[in-house]
Amino acid sequence: MELTSSLKQYFGFDQFRGGQEQTIRQLIAGQSSLAIFPTGSGKSLCYQLTALHLPHVTLVVSPLLALMKDQLEFLASKGIPAASIDSTLSGDESQQVMADVRSGKIKILMVSVERFKNERFRQFINAVPISMLVVDEAHCISEWGHNFRPDYLKLPVYCQELNIPLVLLLTATATRKVKNDMAAKFDIQPQHVIQTGFYRANLDLAVVPVAEDKKSQVLVQSIRQQQQIFTASGLQSAGIVYVTLQHSAERVAAYLQGAGINAVAYHAGFDSDKRQQIQNDFMQGRTDVVVATIAFGMGIDKSDIRFVIHYDLPKSIENYSQEIGRAGRDGQPSNCLTLANLDGLNTVENFVYGDTPELSAIEYLLENIRQESKPSAREKDVSEWELQVVGLSNASNIRQLPLKTLLVQLEMMKVIKPMYAYFAEFKYKYLRDKESILAMFEGERRAFLSAIFSTSQFKKVWGAPDFDALFRSYQSDRARVITALDYLAEKQLIELESKKMTEVFQVHQEALHQPQLAATLHHYFVDKEEKEIKRIASLVRFFELDKCLSSNLARYFDDQQAPETCGHCSVCRGQVAKLEYSQQPSWPTNEDIQHSLTGLAKTLEGKVELTLDIQCRFLAGISVPVFARNKVRQLPGFASCEQLRYADIRQRISE
Repeated sequence: MELTSSLKQYFGFDQFRGGQEQTIRQLIAGQSSLAIFPTGSGKSLCYQLTALHLPHVTLVVSPLLALMKDQLEFLASKGIPAASIDSTLSGDESQQVMADVRSGKIKILMVSVERFKNERFRQFINAVPISMLVVDEAHCISEWGHNFRPDYLKLPVYCQELNIPLVLLLTATATRKVKNDMAAKFDIQPQHVIQTGFYRANLDLAVVPVAEDKKSQVLVQSIRQQQQIFTASGLQSAGIVYVTLQHSAERVAAYLQGAGINAVAYHAGFDSDKRQQIQNDFMQGRTDVVVATIAFGMGIDKSDIRFVIHYDLPKSIENYSQEIGRAGRDGQPSNCLTLANLDGLNTVENFVYGDTPELSAIEYLLENIRQESKPSAREKDVSEWELQVVGLSNASNIRQLPLKTLLVQLEMMKVIKPMYAYFAEFKYKYLRDKESILAMFEGERRAFLSAIFSTSQFKKVWGAPDFDALFRSYQSDRARVITALDYLAEKQLIELESKKMTEVFQVHQEALHQPQLAATLHHYFVDKEEKEIKRIASLVRFFELDKCLSSNLARYFDDQQAPETCGHCSVCRGQVAKLEYSQQPSWPTNEDIQHSLTGLAKTLEGKVELTLDIQCRFLAGISVPVFARNKVRQLPGFASCEQLRYADIRQRISE
């Protein structure tokens, strides 16, 4: 098959980059593959070109909406029929996409992994022949990997259920263990794993030990230096500065602006329009420097980023490599600088400790499923359990992400099975008067809308539809009422609000009552916590290496082809880093700790058991749902040990 002419015809390229042609030929020959290419080296082309040579639709699972949107714009510009089903589409738009997929018009369909929870989507995708499943950022599948996403664990099961014959996994960051884990989950043969090498000769890696109070000054000097070097070489001097916390992004950006640098902050706390605007300004060269949390960068396909500076320690070697991988994608020299000390180590570790649910919290969750599950109206001998994530997170004192991880673990253990999800609450207000809206319809449709309006319970301007009354008087199910309201909202005749997403699961009672279930789940989280803490320790060891950084980074990702010494990292220049605390963190007195914990005990009395972990989290300043509910952050002593490491706090309180 003449792939090169296809490459030229659709994408305008004369030749393939390393690894692309081999991957595409394997896929067309029906061999599932895993492609590990460095960031920015054309992974997406592997499925985009293959999809054009396959008979049915290619289903792409992508972790971020922004990534999907970028890919769709690119495919549209090449005349390749692609679409996504996502939360930004109206009901009509989703219906149109589904119709286009059914009729064979669409070659590539992009979805998030969460979309599989939607019952309507599962029914639709079950009825469509699929040629290939593509998993982007596939390291999310592996529990050994960074950025592990619990819902990704279910993809091999979905793949079997949908009888998808071919799989392509794509990632830039995979250690040998993660690589083997990903391949095993999808039964990909070793000869079909393509790794093009991790080492990049144009990236200069440097680690500079800096005391915390000098960091902002050193940052300004570094950026000015970068800008002079690159401007003199006739290159743009755009850069990203990575920080750990949202408020740090704003503080550091303000400091840079004060020093006359064209910088802007970016973090997940901003609304999506603002984030999009910042991203566009950076892409178009209107902003020189973005100071960002890790929320920034996925899907940023800007080839001329000249420097990436880590103002705070990254979360892991994998995160570090992904973030520096955004520099110099055009092949021109680019600098990656880490301003390092140990002060932020506890912050990174605390994220991990805050995500481990206590055994008593897991027991609460299992008891909730036992108590709240009811016999199904649909099937005999089956019980159903409903949950709203926010409410259950608060009640169980488990943060939302680990709660979702717990639910996936229960699914993998066949204790629960997702059925469908719905919004528990709807309300609407008229944007045109009621009579003029009804006048736009005739016959049965008009009578149906009239029934919705007359049975709705209004408080001032907002009304809530009464689904039960409509079912009794009109025999109309909930779905038809919502479809009608969606339609009116789309035509701007009413404003519609929905909230309290409720997920419904089927419960396998025998599996739910197995002994040691809570202990097994708790062990899973403790094991995960230990792995993450070891990952952070590896990061510090990496920054303190006395041998070539580039070479060791490549070997970490199982690239044995990198040179022993690169000649363009701080170690090769003779600058071995030793990381230290800017000043040794000090402990409050034992009396102060005792006094703080007594105040905490009084506040939480009768609300939650005062476990060792709750006390540690209080002193470390780690927020959990029970703290937010009881205004615990305002108590004296909250975060009084935040400069200290969690393991040390735990030991001190135990003593």
